[in-house]
Amino acid sequence: MQKTTAMPKASPLAQPLARPLNGVRVVEFAGIGPVPFCGMLLADMGADVVRIDRPGTGGDPKADLQGRGKRSIALDLKSEQGTKTALALMAKADLLMEGFRPGVMERLGLGPKLALQDNPTLVYGRMTGWGQDGPMATQAGHDINYIAITGALGAMGPANQPPPLPLNLLGDYGGGALYLAIGLLAGLTHARTSGQGQVIDAAIVDGTISLMTPIHWLKQSGMWQNERQANLLDGAAHFYATYTCADGKHISVGAIEPQFYNVLCDKLNLSKEIQDAQYDQDKWPVFKAQLAGVFAAHPQEHWTQLFAGTDACVAPIEDMLSAAEHPQLKARNSFVKPDGILQPAPAPRFSKTPSHIGGPPPQIDGDREAILADWNV
Repeated sequence: MQKTTAMPKASPLAQPLARPLNGVRVVEFAGIGPVPFCGMLLADMGADVVRIDRPGTGGDPKADLQGRGKRSIALDLKSEQGTKTALALMAKADLLMEGFRPGVMERLGLGPKLALQDNPTLVYGRMTGWGQDGPMATQAGHDINYIAITGALGAMGPANQPPPLPLNLLGDYGGGALYLAIGLLAGLTHARTSGQGQVIDAAIVDGTISLMTPIHWLKQSGMWQNERQANLLDGAAHFYATYTCADGKHISVGAIEPQFYNVLCDKLNLSKEIQDAQYDQDKWPVFKAQLAGVFAAHPQEHWTQLFAGTDACVAPIEDMLSAAEHPQLKARNSFVKPDGILQPAPAPRFSKTPSHIGGPPPQIDGDREAILADWNV
């Protein structure tokens, strides 16, 4: 029998000798939204992320969770000296991230053409909402606007109400930061094998559309209607929905497969009609109303205990604070509390080079001397 090796359960706050991106130098131009989050991911994985801040900006650094593990240097990019220092750092970097509107970096004298002349292996990441070209490229926007035109926002929520806002997780961080990270790391791999850097055009609209690929597959296969709350995964089905409990808290149900649905029905003592007609869409509204009445009869904790250890695919809906106390997340150290500040732990997990939080968020310009010395600028 083949021997298996268990994944180590090291704390995300431990200090292992190596992390996946040790030795990788990153220049991050300070901004909001996807770029700082992407920089946090890279820093957690060991990259030396140098954030170029604007002089005189910033508040309490302890609140800047996305700045954890980074170092800061403040530069006036409209001055000759500031531009020269930025270019010198870019010449020593492996990766660069900027989230300005198209053309801003060029006007500052920091565009990719000049940067790649000085550093041919540089991977130059550009993060925007609309993309580097197209009729809306230079227009202002935010997450809600970007996901609005992709079809993603319009596919969510009740049929008789405006679509709800999925925070800014879908656009800024799912379609934006994560795709920027993928592009940067793919570009880094190519640069190290070919000696050639390149420009990564990461647009939130592109990433969000890419995330919608499975839903497009369902649509093309005839398994998805182009209306809201009329499909398996958008709240129409009684077995894939959320319900209010007696105490005002909520519960999630995701019993899609028949074997899981049968467990749900058995634990709730549901009628044979409901058990035998799981995919009869004409009956979904009636069944959903019946389940709403069932779950409203007891508090959330009752249902959590009833379904504990079963395959009914039922889980309590936690808030941001109670989530940190959930037994599953506590067992995995999914939240950590460095310096008494609760925050998500680094993800994903590595068996040989585990990530960890490399340090607290930096003071603006607090690492100037160390950065210039370490990068030989």
